[in-house]
Amino acid sequence: MCVTVQITGGENGEETRKAVLTAPLSLDGESGADYRAPNIVQRVLSLFKNVLPGSDLTLQLTPQFNMPKSHLQCFGESVYCVQSDMLSKCATADTPLDRFTSVVAWSISILRPLIFGVAPYNPVLGETHHVSRGSFNVLLEQISHHPPVSALHATDESKHIELIWCQRPVPKFHGTGVEAEVHGKRELNLLAHSETYLIDSPKLFIRFFPMPGVDWVGNVRIRCEETGIEAELCYGTSFFLGFGGNQRRSVKGRIFLSSSPKKTIYEINGHWDRTVSMKDISSGKVTVIYNAKEVISNLKTPVVEDPKGVWSTESSVVWSEVSQGILSKNWDNARIAKKIVEEKQRELLRERQSRGEAWVPKHFLVSNTKEGGWECSPIHKWVPPAPIIAPI
Repeated sequence: MCVTVQITGGENGEETRKAVLTAPLSLDGESGADYRAPNIVQRVLSLFKNVLPGSDLTLQLTPQFNMPKSHLQCFGESVYCVQSDMLSKCATADTPLDRFTSVVAWSISILRPLIFGVAPYNPVLGETHHVSRGSFNVLLEQISHHPPVSALHATDESKHIELIWCQRPVPKFHGTGVEAEVHGKRELNLLAHSETYLIDSPKLFIRFFPMPGVDWVGNVRIRCEETGIEAELCYGTSFFLGFGGNQRRSVKGRIFLSSSPKKTIYEINGHWDRTVSMKDISSGKVTVIYNAKEVISNLKTPVVEDPKGVWSTESSVVWSEVSQGILSKNWDNARIAKKIVEEKQRELLRERQSRGEAWVPKHFLVSNTKEGGWECSPIHKWVPPAPIIAPI
């Protein structure tokens, strides 16, 4: 589904612009990928013919390789596009252990099945994405373009929940595919309990041979220093070398106390695009903690509720003409529109350089760590309600 809205007015006075919103990534997967160009496998492989294995990867993609949405939108959708509100359960559970298991289940829910052969747009510097789902308000900003770094701040004041994420993907080519490590800190704060949960991200692996596909893989650590409870999860494929019809993805791990020796409390086992269960080590009881069909299937496309409140930096506005070209498969129009967006950014960069100015994010304070990473902190305590709404 696609929602196109003509916007008159806005923060810069009287102006007319367009916002194009498309269906979120969901369990339905490739059923919504009818915008892809033909011969996509051959097209993808042609991109890597001169790339050496092990090298860092930076590619300029033509619209034929893009889905009609930005990385910033995909990043945000993972937390606000859900059928069942698992995040609230993290805050309302009675005990520290119950809250931790709810956080583990919620961390699984933010994964989305991706589509081989197409990627979101690389966000432009200063691009924003502002969406609300009920009382949960989400704001993202692209705080760096080279390297690409995205910041997220999400709050629910009524439920005392806060998310602060800073994300930087680092892709590398490995001959048979591309592996992208997602660097940065993901922090969930349950303010009423004074608990902070730090959550790693799995890697994204795009496989070319022997069978094309996209998977979330690798080890993830979740920890809460206040309670001393931790989890280790391992994401991987459930099929051998890409063959076979069942390409659903596995997740295994455990929840344990970080005291020495580490005491395992629960074992985690399942598939993140089906169900995930938790086994109590002491009693042997098995409980389903996550059902993907209930959480990330049949997701509804966000809608613009307040057109005049949509910023000109909003992802769905910045890329509207490109998205419209892709959806209609008018590749010439999409290519021209994408070139206009990119050239505008180069022009703004030249203007800043001529004035000796450095670009400063509008919604986040940014710092670099000693290890060369990025950290961000939101300027405002609470994210305000957004003009774009994710239906409940």
